Amino acid sequence: MNLDDELVSQLDRWVGPRRRSAFIAETVRRALEDERRWDDIEATLGTVEDTGHDWDADAAGWVRAQRHGDLGRVG
Repeated sequence: MNLDDELVSQLDRWVGPRRRSAFIAETVRRALEDERRWDDIEATLGTVEDTGHDWDADAAGWVRAQRHGDLGRVG
């Protein structure tokens, strides 16, 4: 792998020359994980039917009902 000299200099200033490879490996690992997550998200787009929500008509009423349904919150 070849990196631009200025990029390597910036990297060395940021993490130090002894941590360069570890930093690059971790950065690539994170980028690949982000890409995998986006692939998962895009694969599920449109798979859940949009049927609305229980709270659409009266959000405040729905919240009150949820609170009263939770015995730990009734008081």
